Amino acid sequence: MAAITASMVAELRAKTDAPMMECKKALTEADGDMVKAEELLRVKLGTKAGKAASRVTAEGVVTASIKGNTGSIVEVNCETDFVTKNDSFLALAQGAADLVAEHNPADVAALGALPFSMGEFGPTLEDVRVGLIGKIGENMSFRRFVRKSGGGQLASYLHGTRIGVLVEFEGDEAAARDVAMHVAAMKPVSLASSDVPAELIEKERSVATAKAQESGKPADIATKMIEGSVQKYLKEVSLLNQPFVKNDKQTVEQMLKERGTTVKGFTLFVVGEGIEKKQDDFAAEVAAQVAAAKKG
Repeated sequence: MAAITASMVAELRAKTDAPMMECKKALTEADGDMVKAEELLRVKLGTKAGKAASRVTAEGVVTASIKGNTGSIVEVNCETDFVTKNDSFLALAQGAADLVAEHNPADVAALGALPFSMGEFGPTLEDVRVGLIGKIGENMSFRRFVRKSGGGQLASYLHGTRIGVLVEFEGDEAAARDVAMHVAAMKPVSLASSDVPAELIEKERSVATAKAQESGKPADIATKMIEGSVQKYLKEVSLLNQPFVKNDKQTVEQMLKERGTTVKGFTLFVVGEGIEKKQDDFAAEVAAQVAAAKKG
């Protein structure tokens, strides 16, 4: 029986994109024959994992995990909404959130290297991801995560599987969960007006300036119009200034004061936010095929 070395496993994995343990099993079965081991993996997993690895993952789920005063929120992506209902994919996503909360990985690569097994796949989270790609035939990726620890109490809210919120607070947990739900619905960009990113303020000021110039108003009035628009924007996008979603007669800040609760910060994840999805133009595709057929 040939000795199966780590370098052999790594080489086979690089060729096939198959999970590490599957590569080791194939090499063992093939008695160290790299070509035969690759054939065994192709039969078992097909070429689905390798082919899928380059495709855009703009769908997916958001999961959260809270263990005492430590918590996490994670976005795991896939290609189609169909896979977001797959039990194995959902278990992978929840496992990732639990691992982030427990181990505090530095980045996505470190997260993938953590110990995790699911059925026949393992022993790392990355091995399970690659194994599921081969099994399901669709690309999957760990996109981003945030971990909070030592800053007080934590509450989370998941709106289905596409929107997730993690809130840091002190006080009433029910009030904090209400805030998390509010964030999911109203999507503020910051906790307070003073925290709104400067680039967003400048963008709003630019739009307001263009509108003021079009109005033809005198310079002093135009300046007031611009500042008024900016201040209105700051109130609309900062959590504490927003009308509370369950009672628009009071702001979120007023509601929290009434219930003796302080929110220190929040994290909002929306699945696929900022990812450019491929738009298929069926008519153009058919026309291209017709043109190609005529040339042939």
